[in-house]
Amino acid sequence: MSWIAGVLAFVLAALALYWTQYSIGTTGYRAAFLGLVLALSFLLYPAWQKGRWRDRVWIADWVLIAIGTAALVYLATHIEEVKTRATRPLELEVWLGIGLIACILEATRRTTGWALPLITAVFLVYAYAGPYFPEPFAHRGKSIERIVGQNYLTLEGIFSTPLDVAATFIVLFTIYGAVLAKSGAGTFFIEWAFALFGKRPSASAPGRATVASGFLLGTVSGSGVATTVTLATLAWPMLKRSGYPPNVAGGLLSAAGIGALLSPPTLGAAAFIIAEYLEVTYLDVLVMAALPTLLYYLSCWLMVEADARRLGVTPVRTSEASAWALARAQGYHFISLGAIAVLLVTGMSAFMAVFWSIALAWALSLLRANTRLSLIEGAAVGVVFALLAWAIGERLSAAVFIGLGTATLYSAAMWIGARREGGAAGPGATAAVEALIDGAKNVVGVAATCACAGIIVSVITLTGLGLNISGLIVAFGGGNLFLTILMAALAMWVLGTAVPVTASYIIAAVMLVPALEAAGVAAPAAHMFLFYYAVLADVSPPTALAPFAAAAITRGESFATMMQAWKYCLPAFLVPFMFCLSPDGVGLLLMGDPVSIAWTFATACIAVTALAAAFGGWIIAAANLSERVVAGAAGLALFYADPWFDAAGLALAAVAVVAHVARVKGWIKQHAEVDDEEDGEGGRS
Repeated sequence: MSWIAGVLAFVLAALALYWTQYSIGTTGYRAAFLGLVLALSFLLYPAWQKGRWRDRVWIADWVLIAIGTAALVYLATHIEEVKTRATRPLELEVWLGIGLIACILEATRRTTGWALPLITAVFLVYAYAGPYFPEPFAHRGKSIERIVGQNYLTLEGIFSTPLDVAATFIVLFTIYGAVLAKSGAGTFFIEWAFALFGKRPSASAPGRATVASGFLLGTVSGSGVATTVTLATLAWPMLKRSGYPPNVAGGLLSAAGIGALLSPPTLGAAAFIIAEYLEVTYLDVLVMAALPTLLYYLSCWLMVEADARRLGVTPVRTSEASAWALARAQGYHFISLGAIAVLLVTGMSAFMAVFWSIALAWALSLLRANTRLSLIEGAAVGVVFALLAWAIGERLSAAVFIGLGTATLYSAAMWIGARREGGAAGPGATAAVEALIDGAKNVVGVAATCACAGIIVSVITLTGLGLNISGLIVAFGGGNLFLTILMAALAMWVLGTAVPVTASYIIAAVMLVPALEAAGVAAPAAHMFLFYYAVLADVSPPTALAPFAAAAITRGESFATMMQAWKYCLPAFLVPFMFCLSPDGVGLLLMGDPVSIAWTFATACIAVTALAAAFGGWIIAAANLSERVVAGAAGLALFYADPWFDAAGLALAAVAVVAHVARVKGWIKQHAEVDDEEDGEGGRS
């Protein structure tokens, strides 16, 4: 059945790219997208992950595909009729809606685990059995017809903003990531980072190269766990050779890996939903993420430097290659990444910017035989068709789409013909098809998550639960901004341990953003706060998927690896507090006047440095307990963007550094004198 899944994945990717150029009805496109996602979920992910049933597609899988397809085809073909009766659907529509919801829950269970579907089921029960819940959560209760109609027949449930974003922006970025990976960009980024930071033997070189590789590789994968696994596979032998213990190495790898979800230009899937909720462009979200991303990697970098010295890591050379030579040979991989930012700055929409970046990466892949995404002759045929399409009046982007499609199909046809004759078609014959299939497969789990989250959001809206939760948080906070933010952070932590990043952010955006706004937090800061804490849940106790994945490769202890990852990321946990606690803190989101932004960022850098000294235990030498406590207090004070707190924090940081330097110099002088005396006694004897 793998070939059927491959065909469906190719169709999904082709449909998404077609949508960028040609008008498709909103409901029809979302229904087609969801139908393909559900089919791929049941074909690619077995109902049972263990045992002899693991690799088989059962009749039940085809039944689920049929139910989901029937429900979505009905909706697409009757959309004009059902618009007027969402609150009173026909009996057939109720059953089709129930079937579709069941398919979504099962697809989400297969792709992400039990937690999110179970939570969704609880929300559905809550919507129906509202009168039986205690105050303040009790409500009148909604009929099954009302619940199903809201989710199935409107754009406020299954087909709401989360699925819309998955079907438009997210799928295109996963295709772009797959195109980059297939064209060799991921391998190049890792090799280049290793060469850049490890040409000369250094104790810090392995850690530096790992952090830099995590950032660059994240632009290709867009997944924290996937980046961690890829990075660990390639970097762990180097870290092991230099003397990193398995637990410390696993923590470093997972901290570098989840940076993929925080780093422009791709960020995580939730970033696109932030743009929709705030009604801003994706470029605005990238701008808001820029400084917090720098602070996150500064934290990781400083922790690496501290551990390299504290652990006595053996100086090693991470690469024999020249970074400059690699850049000259394959530096073109950076061009398409830069193109996204440039195109967004010019005012182009996010989906068109990523389309042009896909086309550019496709063209650049032809420069090397082993990275080509199509045959050279296929590319030539594609150029001819693109020019002809443009000549007869197609838009330039549509003409390029036609050219890419022609090149792909021509190359695939040549491959099929060569296979039949027992020959080879040449490099790149099937690479484009494989990239499109990989990109479509990579979006399946996220799309199922978004559909499931849409059901939860619909229940929250129907029942008014979001307002109740928001009111409770505000009441418990007692008007204290810090307590309100702390409660929101704890809620995100608990939520993030149960459900994926995208889903936890979506649920929190509906329930927690109103509470933060009521406490005085600006809307962009509230959304970014929740986004960062949703991401950091990937390395937080007790689940921590990224550290667990790293521990499986380094053969470290899962819990110890998780705590090491937490240590690397801990200063960054406090960065979101900085842009929520005071009005000046939003300078970290590049909001406000330039002087305020520059000062806020400078103090944030000092705060991260102070906290890295506190948690890493190193300044210019090993720091003692009192120095670490003072440095930690300095960092916490500086995270509150206020002149008085800044002054106190800078003073405490200065005290910690001066005391440390004086102690270290005294220790060095004392030992030097002892050595001189011993040398003198040795000479007299």
